[in-house]
Amino acid sequence: MKIERTLHSKIKEMDFKNISFGNHYSDHMFFSEFKDGEWKNSIIKPFSKILFSPGSLVFHYGQAVFEGMKAYRDKKGEIFLFRPEENFKRFNQSAQRLEMPSIPKNIFMNGLKKLIDIDRDWVPNDYGHSLYIRPFMIATSGILSAKPSKNYMFLIISTPVGSYYLNSLKIKIEEQYSRSSPGGVGFTKASGNYAASFYPTRLANEQGFDQLLWTDSSTHTKIEEAGTMNVFFFMKDKLITPKANDSILRGITCNSILSLSKKEGLCVEQRDINISEIIEGLRNGELQEAFGCGTAVVISSFKMISYQNNIFHFPKISNHKRLSFRLKKKLLDIQHNLSEDPFGWRVKIRRYF
Repeated sequence: MKIERTLHSKIKEMDFKNISFGNHYSDHMFFSEFKDGEWKNSIIKPFSKILFSPGSLVFHYGQAVFEGMKAYRDKKGEIFLFRPEENFKRFNQSAQRLEMPSIPKNIFMNGLKKLIDIDRDWVPNDYGHSLYIRPFMIATSGILSAKPSKNYMFLIISTPVGSYYLNSLKIKIEEQYSRSSPGGVGFTKASGNYAASFYPTRLANEQGFDQLLWTDSSTHTKIEEAGTMNVFFFMKDKLITPKANDSILRGITCNSILSLSKKEGLCVEQRDINISEIIEGLRNGELQEAFGCGTAVVISSFKMISYQNNIFHFPKISNHKRLSFRLKKKLLDIQHNLSEDPFGWRVKIRRYF
């Protein structure tokens, strides 16, 4: 792997006390390309524009997948990734579903770890802040034919981030549009999954809501996800989340919350969740909390849920009494190396240079 360091770091332009999500990129990026049936020309180089043909199939047939992951700093200044093996596995699952080549583990992991080491000064110090990492792959063949590309680019870029959402969310249950469907690509990190959600989300935003609670495409009666997040409901002292299927993203944060909850002795259920059950729980007070989770947001609680023009508010309780708050703190404490890691999720970034 070639290493080309920047001669002009942008880090002095960063105000780490005032970070907006995803607006500032670190100094370097990792690049590799797939040609003639193999990955080659791997390099870490200064963050810069990339050049490829306007005919590249990513523009025309949407062959593009990505991952979202984070690096955290502890009090001693050491840097840790969180469950990178799971991101690597899911990346290749997404690539397989879109008929794209898999990334060899040595290219993905070595490129990732060395990139984060070179840009370790970009990892924020503050609790809950992190370096958000975006590996992605795009199709670059320039022949306009509706079939898989022969050439691809794989890149990793990163950006320092703070909180994704600052407040509890106002949620609307979606009854018309769908995020995904059975047999589709909803379980992957395909780029087009997100583009398709923008229009219905904008309509909800115009009505005063922050995000949508997506429902199944066939009947719009079963809960699937919340915006770009997996979703949990704390009801009758049970933590419930929709069971994984090919319409629901297999969230790494979601899986981590399930493991933490079970270790804490909570009753956890992964099953179908009907809208009627949620509305009844809101009406009779048995639904105590609901929250979304994901790499970007970690955990974000819901303030209210709207369904068929009826608005249902959650009980007002202090943060320290919220299950979502406690789970988020336990997760962040592991990520920032402030507590034991009984699951072996932390991966320390060694110093290569």
